[in-house]
Formats: sequence, structure tokens, C-alpha cells
Amino acid sequence: MSERVEALMRIVVSIISGIILGLWKALIQIIALIHWIIAIITGKRMRDLANFCEIWNSQVYIYLRYLTFVSNKRPFPFSSLEKNISEFE
Repeated sequence: MSERVEALMRIVVSIISGIILGLWKALIQIIALIHWIIAIITGKRMRDLANFCEIWNSQVYIYLRYLTFVSNKRPFPFSSLEKNISEFE
């Protein structure tokens, strides 16, 4: 693809991915609040909730890199979900 076509394609990809990531962000905010409450009550963090939030963080990073022409890797849903899950203490 030429650079001009790729730049135009980024508009479509960014709108679709932006809507999906925006909705996902609302879910992450609710989950984060629930996670705070669970951590206060039980004294422990839940690994699955933290991992789900980390996947979203990774996707937002990929999305921003794509929008700023740093990378040509397309964000979710145009590529697979990155699972850059790190261990937390």
C-alpha cells in the first residue's frame, strides 16, 4: 500500500478501534472500582481482573503507536489481542 492509502486507512481503523477501546475503557473503570472494593474487603488483589486491565492497557498502547505512525501494526479488532501480562506483586 502507498503511504497515502495507508494514512487514509488509518482513519477508518482509528475510528472503529477507538469506539471499541472507548467502550472497553468504561468497563475497565467499573472493574477497577469493583477491584478496589474487593481488595479493601478481602485484603487481596484478584489476578484475573488485573490481567484483564493489563490487556486493555496493552491495546491502548498499540492503538496510540498506530495513530502516531510509530508502528504499522493495526490495533484490535484488526489484529489479535496482545497479552503482555506482567506479574504483579
